[in-house]
Amino acid sequence: MSVNNRKNPRMNLRHARDHVRLPIFFSMRARYGPIHRTCWTVLIARHTLIALGLIAALGPNAVANTALATPFTIESRNTISDLAAQTHTTSELALQLSVANIDRWDDAEVITALRTAANLLAQCEIRITVTDLLRIRVPDSHRYFDTPRSRELARALALPKPTLYFTAGTRQVPAFDAEAIGRGNSRSRPELTDTVWIARGARDLGQVIAHELVHVLMDSGAHDNSSGNLMAEQTSPQNTQLNTAQCAQMRSTGTRNGLLRPGVN
Repeated sequence: MSVNNRKNPRMNLRHARDHVRLPIFFSMRARYGPIHRTCWTVLIARHTLIALGLIAALGPNAVANTALATPFTIESRNTISDLAAQTHTTSELALQLSVANIDRWDDAEVITALRTAANLLAQCEIRITVTDLLRIRVPDSHRYFDTPRSRELARALALPKPTLYFTAGTRQVPAFDAEAIGRGNSRSRPELTDTVWIARGARDLGQVIAHELVHVLMDSGAHDNSSGNLMAEQTSPQNTQLNTAQCAQMRSTGTRNGLLRPGVN
């Protein structure tokens, strides 16, 4: 299933003040070797340092293993409530988002786009109730959407889903402004399930966010090029509508997959 958007021709914040002891566990099977497991305990002040351990056996006759630690630092966290107004209906469903800013996007730009997306989803009685906005420092190698590196990042951060990543661009071929990964197209990359990767420079950012979240909630790459539909292949400020069937599929599938929950009025 492909849930890509459009081709891309180019590609009061709160700091953690407490000491954090964070164990990170990771295991993998090498192509020829047994499973190895390791764990790092990281103790830092003011920042949360996440260490990703990747250990692979070199072969059946290997006498040494190679360990690689890649740091990701959560520099700040800001929780935003109720990006859109309550609908005050008993059928309202709540959606909570994690937003990982890994390329120093302007926070005001991101929040404005999130509000636009929240208002677009509200037509299906889906309300974004809580958004956890994180500014994360990552190595240059992980600032772009690139499946191997992005899997490492998502595995290490282990953020609640759905997660939006605001990136420097994409190294995927073909290149798109944004890419959504649901259950159906993540079997070979499970760490990326229920995530959206947005490249810097994406146009119609609010519509892009809503469009890709619909893909994730529907677990479908389907597009609808009828006039004014949000799920047209090309995003546009004029494409804002979702039809009854799209809303129903998004609500039922999103609830079944644990991404939507009954709202609290």
